[in-house]
Amino acid sequence: MQALQSLHTFALPHHCRRIIEIDNAEQLRSLDFTEPFCVLGEGSNTIFITDFAGCVIKMSNKGILIDEMDTHWKVSLAAGENWHAVVTHLLDKGIAGLENLVLIPGTVGAAPIQNIGAYGVELAQFVDFVEGYHISQAKFERLSNTQCQFGYRDSIFKHALKNQFVITRVGLCLPKCWQPTLSYGPLQTLDPDKITARQVCDTVIAIRQSKLPDPHVLANSGSFFKNPIVANTQYRQLLACYPSMPAYPAGNDSHKLAAGWLIEQSGLKGYTVAGVRVYEKQALVLVNEGHSSGTVLCQVIQHIQKCVNDKFAVRLEHEVRLIGNDGEVTIVESNNE
Repeated sequence: MQALQSLHTFALPHHCRRIIEIDNAEQLRSLDFTEPFCVLGEGSNTIFITDFAGCVIKMSNKGILIDEMDTHWKVSLAAGENWHAVVTHLLDKGIAGLENLVLIPGTVGAAPIQNIGAYGVELAQFVDFVEGYHISQAKFERLSNTQCQFGYRDSIFKHALKNQFVITRVGLCLPKCWQPTLSYGPLQTLDPDKITARQVCDTVIAIRQSKLPDPHVLANSGSFFKNPIVANTQYRQLLACYPSMPAYPAGNDSHKLAAGWLIEQSGLKGYTVAGVRVYEKQALVLVNEGHSSGTVLCQVIQHIQKCVNDKFAVRLEHEVRLIGNDGEVTIVESNNE
């Protein structure tokens, strides 16, 4: 058994049968995918809640290729590249567009799976292609943006291609004609006619650092729950009761609510059970004080879900991927808390 504590940022003290590090995509051809496996980047959106009976495949391949076109930049990124480092590297080269997504932890390969997003921008806006190893076909394939079936924190890699496609490279298309996206939170105070992409980047970094704990200092997995999307009928009912409730149009006669606000209004900031705590500065974050367990974490998740549902009639889903003994598991509200 090999230790997993240092390989996921929530840092629970669990183990797996073995770990294989991939620094060349061709290595995937020789792996035995008939045994339980889990593909891992930097472990910032994955928590091992028990020992894992299978093999952890850690993607560590590197490489950044940039092609300049007349109207845009084409950028090809290896799955093992650090996402934040890529965003700042591109800005250093005068290539903008990803600045709202700065400081999101994790690797490039993990980004398309949940279609990472922040401050009004989603990765799907820029994806040209996603390459990977299709396990059942035993071959490498390239998927277009449309084939990836992106949605809010969602993609085909969570559904039809779940456990079937190991992402090895992501291609982006970034327009040269840059327009800032300043529709969310504190970014709304910035002047769109004067702001630069670097200033947007610095502002987002400052916001995130003020609210989110450094996982190297305090173990956590960042934003733990998805922002729920509700029908406009329910949104109007909630707004009548809570006029200050933050929400954003989500299309299709619906609104996206702020999960952190719902958790905070449920009185759960600072809520602690045996080492798992709802972070005081941002209720959307759960932290591990260093002596907790996956069992306790699951109990806290269900308690939060129940409290929010009891108060607002809104069901929260965890955004973080939870890995049990045989693979990924989903925690839902328990009626017998």
